[in-house]
Amino acid sequence: MPRWFALQLALVVLAAAAVGCRPSEKPPDTNELAGELAALVEAAVGDGAVVRGAALVVDAPGLGLSWRGGAGFADSDAGRAMTAATPVRIASNTKTYVAAAVLRLVEQGQLDLDHPIGRWLPAGMIELLAGGGYDTDRMLIHHLLTHTSGLFDHTDLPEYPERILAAPSYRWIPEEQVALAVKRGSPWAAPGEVFAYSDTGYVLLGTVLEQATGQPVSVAVRELVGFDRLGLASTWWELLEPAPVAAPGRARQYLGDVDTFSFEPYYDLYGGGGLVASAEDLAGFTRALVSGGVFAEKATLEAMLAPVENARARPGAPAGGLEPGDYRLGLWRVDIEGLEGWRHTGFWGTSATWFPQLDLVVVLTVNQHQAREVLESVVRDAVLLVRQAHPQG
Repeated sequence: MPRWFALQLALVVLAAAAVGCRPSEKPPDTNELAGELAALVEAAVGDGAVVRGAALVVDAPGLGLSWRGGAGFADSDAGRAMTAATPVRIASNTKTYVAAAVLRLVEQGQLDLDHPIGRWLPAGMIELLAGGGYDTDRMLIHHLLTHTSGLFDHTDLPEYPERILAAPSYRWIPEEQVALAVKRGSPWAAPGEVFAYSDTGYVLLGTVLEQATGQPVSVAVRELVGFDRLGLASTWWELLEPAPVAAPGRARQYLGDVDTFSFEPYYDLYGGGGLVASAEDLAGFTRALVSGGVFAEKATLEAMLAPVENARARPGAPAGGLEPGDYRLGLWRVDIEGLEGWRHTGFWGTSATWFPQLDLVVVLTVNQHQAREVLESVVRDAVLLVRQAHPQG
């Protein structure tokens, strides 16, 4: 036997022996993990003093785990339990769907992120913005998507929630919301200079979608994102389209002790918010968005997550908020103990996050606005449980 062959054979034998002596990796106990996730949801509700109902979806294909659960009540008066199938108003989570619809039009060549918004707004809206000092020829679609347009946010005005609480059935229209931002606030800076979160900007994006497609924003987003194709049977644009016949009843959602179930959602309907969805559907959309189910090209998701350069914080930006550069195109970057994720949340207590390293989607819905600490805690703990069990963790 040639010496070199004998040496190679010896190395192969040693390697095989080393592998044979290595303790086998214990497969993750998904039953145990499921029990721990269920305990998190139960703890989020507790005695119901803060959160009346919660639903959690954890989708981790690498673990063979697709878990969903709920606790508490969607409607305590009716004794209706909160589950992952319970639809809720998802408020600003709608922005991710709007951004995805805009990017689908970019893929189709109908829009360009560098188009000035004046190209796609009706003359009355352009005139309104110009009267407030906004140059719609310099403000680009990209600026609206990333909240770097310099637009004041009409929802930041103290009088806005006061008017909603005083007249919860009032029928706001987009022009009125934009007019409120223009007349009661001033531009933060020229387009591209500062990051300033603005619902007003996404109301304008809703109008851009309508002008570009010739359809109502509800139809444009539904068709461009592919709600029906993706099986999102409990997702709809409230008031602008009928609720799906098979969808369960919507949960009651609270602002402190105020039950807002009967509030007409015109105050948050035209792009900054507007969608109703279950936790299951929100997770399904998030999974489709990041796995090729929404976009035709991989580069589109990369563009959605690309860094936004050079924007600084707006004057008087609140402490603890998003930092300039965190927000991309309808999603923002989060970090949980070194694990990068991409997220959006909604006013009423909804959160959807994707963690690429673990290919993990975590969605939590609660029916209480003042529950940010609960949201953050449950999502963080769920992520850490999955990371502990995950071979890529």
